[in-house]
Amino acid sequence: MKRRDMNRDWISTARTLSEALPYLQRYDGAIVVIKFGGHAMGDDEAMETFARDVVLMRQVGVNPVIVHGGGPMINEMLEKLAIKSNFVNGKRVTDEATMEVVEMVLSGRVNKRIVQAINAQGGRAVGLSGKDANLVICDPADPALGLVGVPSKVDPGILHTLFKDDAIPVIAPLGAGKGGETYNINGDTMAGAIAAALTADRLLLLTDVDGVRDAAGHVITDLKADQVRAMTADGTISGGMIPKTETALEAIAGGVRAVVILDGRVPNAPLLELFTDHGAGSMIRA
Repeated sequence: MKRRDMNRDWISTARTLSEALPYLQRYDGAIVVIKFGGHAMGDDEAMETFARDVVLMRQVGVNPVIVHGGGPMINEMLEKLAIKSNFVNGKRVTDEATMEVVEMVLSGRVNKRIVQAINAQGGRAVGLSGKDANLVICDPADPALGLVGVPSKVDPGILHTLFKDDAIPVIAPLGAGKGGETYNINGDTMAGAIAAALTADRLLLLTDVDGVRDAAGHVITDLKADQVRAMTADGTISGGMIPKTETALEAIAGGVRAVVILDGRVPNAPLLELFTDHGAGSMIRA
């Protein structure tokens, strides 16, 4: 007879799984939209970990939807092709030549890499963009910026069809104009619009920071919408965090139950947020 000593790590793992039960029950059938970007997209190990997390979520009954960015990859390809970019107030002007590269990189290279990573972990990922099945119809964000759009109409019917087939949608942030144009959409904005159209239970915005910080520099784990507005008005929330919190407020106003801004560099961050007591990052609620 072979004796097995109970390792403390094994016991800790079993306890974690047991404590996760109420959260597994809580999110059974829930829709969770994840904006995937930042450091994790450029690191093979981080991509593999993220893909495994997404497949686990689907396995336990969650309906995950992935919306991704791809700015650094677009910049890299534009440089390779010697396509010069013009900027207005620090924002890239997306002309037709640039738009061809944007669509090629987002719908092709980036989207299919994420799809492949999820499928390699046993999932059934399906790649698409906002142009597919008229998922996202856009208006121009600013005529000076060219083919940069903001969602004006979202039809999530194709996503519900994929949920029924146990598939995981992976969406590139592109949309169709009313005249048949292709528009580039900010990834956070796209994720917020899709989450609102799905009345998602959670929108997770994965970033390269660990959440919203107060004036003393401490991460705030739970915020109400009014607090976010006040912190923005007094300058506590500033810089790149402003568009993320604005996306959160718009998503909540559109019917999303809660939005969490969390650090995508932390391994298993989505699982920590959904299935543990302490969560991760900063949750914003109405």
